[in-house]
Amino acid sequence: MKIPNILIIVTAVNCGLVLANLAQLITPARAQTPAPVLRARALQIVDEQDRVRASLEILPASTSAAGVRSQETVLLRLITERGRPSVKIGASEQASGISLAGPTGTKDSYAILESNATISSLKLRAEDGREQVIKP
Repeated sequence: MKIPNILIIVTAVNCGLVLANLAQLITPARAQTPAPVLRARALQIVDEQDRVRASLEILPASTSAAGVRSQETVLLRLITERGRPSVKIGASEQASGISLAGPTGTKDSYAILESNATISSLKLRAEDGREQVIKP
C-alpha cells in the first residue's frame, strides 16, 4: 500500500514543529531584567516563620484622643525576632527622627534623635531611669 504524499508532508511539518519547540526548551534560561521602579503603598519583609521583620509604610495624618494632630509620616521599622521594633526612622513635613530601642526585655532604654521644625535634640535614656537630653 502506498502512503499518500499529503501524509508525508503533514508528518514532516509536525516533526519540524516538535523540533522547534524542543529547541526553545534547550536554550539557556535568562533572568528577566528587573523593573526600574517598585511602586507600592507599603513594604514588608518577613522571615521563615512569616513574622514581619522590617516594614516601610506611609502612616496617614491623624488626631489623637488628646487632640494632638500628627502629619502624614513615612516610617521604616526594623523588628527583632520577638516582635520588638528596635529601630524606627520616620519623616514628615514637620519632623524627622530616629529611634533606637533597647533589646527585648527592656522597656525604658532608648535613644531618640529628632528634628522637629527648627528644634533638634538627642534624648538618651537608660533602663534605670537616668536620662540625658542634648540640645544645641
